[in-house]
Amino acid sequence: MSTEHPSSAPMNLPRTGISVDVHAFASDQECAAHESGTVPLWLAGLHWPGERGLSGHSDGDVVAHAAADALFSAAGCGDLGSNFGVDRPDMAGASGERILREAAQIVREAGFIPGNIAVQLIGQRPKFAPRREEAQAVLTQSAGCPVTVAATTSDHLGFTGRVEGLAAVATALVVPQA
Repeated sequence: MSTEHPSSAPMNLPRTGISVDVHAFASDQECAAHESGTVPLWLAGLHWPGERGLSGHSDGDVVAHAAADALFSAAGCGDLGSNFGVDRPDMAGASGERILREAAQIVREAGFIPGNIAVQLIGQRPKFAPRREEAQAVLTQSAGCPVTVAATTSDHLGFTGRVEGLAAVATALVVPQA
């Protein structure tokens, strides 16, 4: 059994991170206060017309947020709250694309190259499969690395099953810059 301390381990190994993001669908009051009468749904960097949006400080894009937070986790750069929290008024209403793009930049500045990100969306709606390739292309462009997205329902169990909100789980791989 090795007695080597983790801090003396080789620093050039790839690192992985994990994240979960959850947002409730916007309330009737939030929709009524919005200029269009409804909060638009932004998910995986795409607008989903006719769908109720998510509540949040930014656009509530759980897929993009989970992807960004997984990058932060892998690189040891804090989390969404410490980088883009409510103490940053410039992030109010920020798009998931912007959050993911800026997260990838922070990770690069910390000395890591994003390798890939995999995200699992959990929810009853919207039907994700018809727009999967479009979403992956938008997220890949924002992150500067391959992003894949899978989707599942929760068989009508829990808050996602009751269509109260959406959740996403993401993993990311980063590699130290040479």
